[in-house]
Parts: sequence; structure tokens; C-alpha cells
Amino acid sequence: MRRLVSCMVFCLLYSACAGGTEEALSEQLGALRKEIDALRKERSEQADLRRKVEELQKRQATIGGGPLDLAGKAGAAAEKYGPNAPVTTKTGKLRVNGLVQVWYYTIQNDNLGFFGDLTPGTPGGGDSNETKDNDSFRIRRAELKFTLDLNDYVRGVIMFDPAREAQSFPNFSTNLGTQLRGRTAEISSAVTNVQSGAGGASRMLKDAYVQFHDFVPHHEFTIGQFKPPLGDEGIRSASDLDFAERALITQLVDFRDLGIATRGYWWDDRFQYWLAVFNAPGNFHGSDGGYNDRSDTNDAKDLLARVLLRPLWKDPTWGSIELSWSSQFGIHGEAGNPRDDNDDGDVSDAGESVDGLNRRETWAIRHYAAMSYLPSGPVKGWWMHGEWAWIKDRNAPAAVRGIPQTDAAGIQTSPNPFSVSGWYVSTGYRISDSVWKEKVPGWFRPFEFAYRCETFQNVAVSDLTRPKTRTDVFASTIQTAGVTYYIQGNNAKIQANYMWADEPDAGDGGRGFREVKNDSFVVNFQVAW
Repeated sequence: MRRLVSCMVFCLLYSACAGGTEEALSEQLGALRKEIDALRKERSEQADLRRKVEELQKRQATIGGGPLDLAGKAGAAAEKYGPNAPVTTKTGKLRVNGLVQVWYYTIQNDNLGFFGDLTPGTPGGGDSNETKDNDSFRIRRAELKFTLDLNDYVRGVIMFDPAREAQSFPNFSTNLGTQLRGRTAEISSAVTNVQSGAGGASRMLKDAYVQFHDFVPHHEFTIGQFKPPLGDEGIRSASDLDFAERALITQLVDFRDLGIATRGYWWDDRFQYWLAVFNAPGNFHGSDGGYNDRSDTNDAKDLLARVLLRPLWKDPTWGSIELSWSSQFGIHGEAGNPRDDNDDGDVSDAGESVDGLNRRETWAIRHYAAMSYLPSGPVKGWWMHGEWAWIKDRNAPAAVRGIPQTDAAGIQTSPNPFSVSGWYVSTGYRISDSVWKEKVPGWFRPFEFAYRCETFQNVAVSDLTRPKTRTDVFASTIQTAGVTYYIQGNNAKIQANYMWADEPDAGDGGRGFREVKNDSFVVNFQVAW
């Protein structure tokens, strides 16, 4: 108010000095009075507001909550809920991660399948590839992961993947699958699955476990549903894969199981080991379904051991080397029928039956060995990976067919245990990690070029002389050439892969196999957080 009066006096003096008229002075005084009235009204409203705040504070104090700081509450709310505020939980610290992979793929069209001894369209026959070679878009993965650190020692993890509800999509890197045990007839369930969008059991729940860490030095303990730590690529996060899809041998361990595991780590994680116990329902050949979200099919439990060593790690001259070996073994099956259906001429046990699950007990085992090398120095940006697997178990009864496929006598009803093996080697060069990254155009820097060669005994058929019990296996070879464009590392990238598939042909044991035209091309659009 004092400043306004001073301004009035100054204006009067200025006008008098300037020779202003009485009329001009009157107009100026009128304008100043209006400003004074507005300020008085504003001060009155502020006084009313202060009285209301004081009344609220008195009421709050009467209730017992202490003085009410409205301005402070408003500021705290803006900080907690406003733009760019962190997400918090009532208890612990919650992290949310996700992965979205959208595919487009195209496969060479071939209206005949692998077993060329059948007549397409004939009831009871017709090995068709038409259910597996349709070009399509696909949501390959839609993972959502919640990790809650309750305190410094306890963690809980849940991960879902609704994309696992999808059915009837073909397999990659060969659309014939990781295990080919018999025909895909045009009138079979495979056709129905594609026509109706149906398929096998969808198990959307992936990870669900509790982890205890750091309260025992250099150890962590995990119990629940999670991946058995076998090999390298199979247990790697799907967002970090070098190619759009894993190799055939590592797809066999890209499953969760129920169990408990401990991990020990020393020397800045350069030496690690795992010891674990799992349910391991079904069998390692995959003919009795998956492992996760199902009860065990035997009373025994599988044991697993893995050792990892990094003799070189981030050395500026030599780079990084990682070596690992892992094994899983146990007794599968329970209360099974021991008969061999006269396959060896012994008819004394023919026709016997048993109660229970009718799966013969089997000593099952699988080994995985892996090696990775990331050189440094002048070849920095180059990487190499390799992995080998050996798997032995027994198939489910009637899971394997013989030759010819239409002959019921060739259906394997009492399978003996058998082994399969495979390997892959892959290599690539990432421009953004190379010594040339500052010397190439900016548009070229995010590229990576990769190649993989793999072979696996994924074809299983009944033996020609003892079809009821013995299994013969044959290998497929797939070569993959890939280009990856990193938009923001593995958080946003585009991968393009072309796959040349070479299955066993007619010269393999006189089985009448047919080389299927099924080379494929996949583009993966990925965002992860």
C-alpha cells in the first residue's frame, strides 16, 4: 500500500512539473484508486483463506494428527505422483521388465511332407507339409516380468508370457520341429489345429520363484518354477539372442521346471557352480509334454549340476572366454508295462497290463557343453559361440512310427531308451563394438552380421527289424545367415534371418525320406525394457 501512495505522489509531482492539466491528474488518480481497491480485495481474500487454513489445522490437531501443512502436502504429492516420479510399492522395491517380439516369416511351400511313402488326401495317409509352411505374422513373445526385492536378502519373481497361448505355429529353424517322430497327415489333428487355432496345452506362467541371496556369502538359493541351468543359449534371456530363434538343441532346454537350486559365485563371477533338484516330468525327448505347470510323473527327482569358468574376462588384449559344462540325470517313469510286444520273440509277458501311469522306469541323462569367445584388440566386435548336447531317455509309447508310416505294425509300443546328439557353432561381427566404429558412416554403425551352422538328430523312426522297441535316429542340418540392426542395443532391434534346412533324404538307410522344400526367412521386431 505504501508503494502505491508513493507512486501517486510521484505521478502528481511529475504531472505538475510537466504542466499537466487538472483533468489529466483526475484521470490518473482514478486509475490508481481502482488498483488500490483491487489490492484491498485480494488481501481480504488471502485473509479469509488464512483463517480457513487455521481452522483446518485446529481441527486436525483436535483429531490428533498434528498440524496440517497443505502446501507441504501438495508439494509432496507432486513429487510422488507427478511427471517422471518413480514407481514405488508399499513393501520392498518392485521392478517391471517386459519383452515384445513381433515376427513376420515366410517358408518355402511344399504340399508334401518328410515321409514320402504316403498318398496325400487318402484316408489314413497323406504326409502333408501344408500345415507348416503358411506365411504369417506372429507375436513370438510378450513377456511381462515382476521382480520384488523385499529386503537385502529376499526376492520374488513372477513372469508371464501370454504369447504362449498361441497354438499351431510352425517351428524354426526348421518347420519340421525339434523332434520328428511320424507323419503329419492331412486328416490328422495337425490340420485341425491350424484350421481351428487349437493345439497343445498353453502354459502362460513362466517364472514363479522365491530367491534368497547374500545372507550366505557367495551363494543364492532359488525355489519355485524357473529354467534348469543347462548349457548357454537355452538359459539366456530371449531379448539377448544373437538370432531370431535358438538352435534346435537349446530349444530343448528353453523350458521351466519346478525345483530348488543353489548358485555359488567367486572371483567376480568368473567361477560359478549350480546344484539343483527338479521334478522333470515326462521325458527329455519331449514326447510326454513340457515340464512347467504340471505335476511330476514319477516319484524320483532329477539332479542337476553346472560349472562355469571364465579364464579370460574383459581383458583389453585377449578379450573374454567362457566355458561351461552341465548335466542332468534321474529316473523317469513309473509303474510301466515291461512287455516288449513279442518284439524279441518272448511271448511270456504278452498281454500284461499294469495300473498307474504305464511309463517304464528309465535312467535318463543329458549333457551340455558350451564355449564362447569375444576377442579384443584389432578384431574387437567379433564373437564366437559353440555348444554340444547329448540326450538319452525313453519315448512315450506309440510316439514313434516306422516305415511305411501307414502300417500299424510299425508303431512303437514298447520303446527302449535311446540317445540323440547335436551341436551348433555361430559367429558374428558387431560394427558398433569394433575398432572401425568411428570410421564408418553413422547409418552403418548399428549393424551386426552373423552366421550359424547346426546339426541335430531330430528325426526318430522305428527300427526296420525291431520296430516295437528300437529307435533309429537321423540328423538335420540348418544354416542361418542373419543381419541385426540395433536401434538401442537389445532394448530395440530388428533381426532378419534366412535359414537353409537340410533334412535326411532318401539315401539315409533306404527309409524313403523325402527332402522337403522348407527354407525360411524370419524378421523379428523387438522392444525390451
